[in-house]
Amino acid sequence: MTAAELIELSREGIVTFFKVGMPVMVIGLLVGVVISLFQALTQIQEQTLVYVPKVAAIFGSLLLLLPFMADGMATYMARIAARIAAGN
Repeated sequence: MTAAELIELSREGIVTFFKVGMPVMVIGLLVGVVISLFQALTQIQEQTLVYVPKVAAIFGSLLLLLPFMADGMATYMARIAARIAAGN
């Protein structure tokens, strides 16, 4: 395996990581911002208020996005397995 192939494989891995993980992280970020805005507008400064809605939103997004995430990981793993089987 040449250095260029290794760099390409690493780049594909990083892109796959972001495709799989980013939607859930963005949803968590958006829920956190909305709850923080709510806290600022109502002057409720309870630190634990963020956790329950954020956990619920992330869990719900995982349920909805799990097929997409599994497909992305399976596609990447199939490419790696094909390279291993080809001896590259």
